[in-house]
Amino acid sequence: MLNLSGIIKESIVDGDGIRYVIFVQGCPHHCLGCQNPSTWDFVKKQQVNEMDILHDIKDNPLCSGITLSGGEPFTQANKLIPLVKNVHSLGKNVWAYTGYTFEQLMNFNNDKTELLKNVDVLVDGKFILEQRDISLKFRGSKNQRVIDVQKSLQENQIILKYE
Repeated sequence: MLNLSGIIKESIVDGDGIRYVIFVQGCPHHCLGCQNPSTWDFVKKQQVNEMDILHDIKDNPLCSGITLSGGEPFTQANKLIPLVKNVHSLGKNVWAYTGYTFEQLMNFNNDKTELLKNVDVLVDGKFILEQRDISLKFRGSKNQRVIDVQKSLQENQIILKYE
């Protein structure tokens, strides 16, 4: 079971297309100015079965894919890996927002790295209030990057999806 703070079944602000957004519960980063501070605590909130999420996605032909947000999705990497693999099998894509950097996730060499390798687009880096910029596409502060994960892995260097 995934421990979630909530789900938005249709969003157009959390990635390209119509997104099914999964907000995980628990975050170690505690960024000043975070838009979801209620997700910081590692307490049980909503326990959701992966199959229920997949059923929702299958029922919505307009859904482009899922977006993992939070909290910090990579704290539940081992539970999210089967979900994202099943989402890909449906022909949908996966975006993830994280306070970690791409490089940090690659250096973990554990389930966090495995989840990253199954993500299509990663918005990485902690939100920094002093670098907040509401004009940026799909991110909140200038230090954050929107990374094409699969191209980055293929080319062994960071490839940005959006500048």
